[in-house]
Amino acid sequence: MLPFEPAEIESLFRRALPADAYIDTDPTRAAAWRRHLAACALSDQQRAVLSTFIRRMPVLVLSGIWCGDCVQQGPLLQRIADACDRIDLRFVERDSAPRLQHAVRINGGDRVPVAIFLAEDFEPVSVFGDRTLHRYRAIAARSLGPSCPLPGAPLDADEAAATLQDWLNEFERVHLLLRLSPRLRARHGD
Repeated sequence: MLPFEPAEIESLFRRALPADAYIDTDPTRAAAWRRHLAACALSDQQRAVLSTFIRRMPVLVLSGIWCGDCVQQGPLLQRIADACDRIDLRFVERDSAPRLQHAVRINGGDRVPVAIFLAEDFEPVSVFGDRTLHRYRAIAARSLGPSCPLPGAPLDADEAAATLQDWLNEFERVHLLLRLSPRLRARHGD
């Protein structure tokens, strides 16, 4: 999947920043991120799904604080991680990790955000990004608008909720993959 050994991925992960520290790397753009974070909330049903997680899940997000999609979707990832102590979410600036950037190119491009879901021992599990299905549908519906919204641009509440659910679905899919993994079940005796 990725041309990295688990120890190298772990090293990248350890150098990456938690969401708040990442946001603070660019104070001029932090306000837009925080506005989107304040506007998004998980439903009780979504929190219930997250409460079932038993495997530790490090998630490394290749991002750009300057990127409109990151400013709109990063807070959704942050909200999911904040609701589940099993998820350890970290962000790395795309241009500071060129080898990783190249490894997760999408359709020949350096896209962000790209989330790299990892097992507790830093084995790669899934790579997901740059936009979810609902996000692409909304952008396609506005095809005459910009392809990458400006950071801080308003986000339709229904689009945000659907995009949040798309991301939550991927977190749940990865958790179930980890939960059912014969390797991890043998390690945990479950």
